[in-house]
Amino acid sequence: MDRLTGIHAVREALEANRPLDSLLVAKGSHGTRIEELVRLARKLDVPVRFEERAQVDRSAGTREHQGVVAFVSSAPAANFYDFIKPRSATNTPGFLVLLDGVEDPQNLGAVVRTSLAAGAQGVVIPERRAAGITDAVARASAGALAHLPVARVTNLSRAMEEMKEAGYWLVGLDERAEKLYTEVDFKIPVGIVLGGEGKGLHALVRERCDFLVSIPTTGPVRALNVSVAAGVVLFEVVRQRGKQPQRNTEKN
Repeated sequence: MDRLTGIHAVREALEANRPLDSLLVAKGSHGTRIEELVRLARKLDVPVRFEERAQVDRSAGTREHQGVVAFVSSAPAANFYDFIKPRSATNTPGFLVLLDGVEDPQNLGAVVRTSLAAGAQGVVIPERRAAGITDAVARASAGALAHLPVARVTNLSRAMEEMKEAGYWLVGLDERAEKLYTEVDFKIPVGIVLGGEGKGLHALVRERCDFLVSIPTTGPVRALNVSVAAGVVLFEVVRQRGKQPQRNTEKN
């Protein structure tokens, strides 16, 4: 089961410090118990979203949810700051994948699997308007989620700024970009930034990229599925670095 419904079940999970991906609350739900759940979730850094009751009904799969649904995380979220700690001179340059609003669990799972295969250190996703670390994602990753850490951040744009301060260069994929993905030097510490389904990169995220690159295509279809695009660009990193992908999990 990857979701919990009802005030009692959700409270028990929070009090037991069970890894939760997010808490969904129906708009208009009131009362002391609901307010306490929201406060407890925020204290534990569990993202809280308020949605229309019809949406909560669909997410819960039932109307008997008392206005709250919690989504259980299939793996604890990693710490973003562990990703950008200074790395030993003997280590390969930093290599992270950032996803800007990927909402489909199948796509997120596929990108996690590709990132692991390409030797990335980890994946960074935003807390809001994005798929979380659920069982559906774990299944789509075909086991990769158990081996590659995924960090959730409150503000992706701010996380990008902190990566720059730590010495990373950020390369965003944009189908309108004139520079090709093969024209960028990936032998430096790099974060590959990929946009969500049908929307691409948000304006603030695009502005914070050091380079915008595109993948050349032929025919009427210019935009590739995000997981396919990830595979193309991530393995260009592998090619340029000139060795077999090997993920280094050492933390300093």
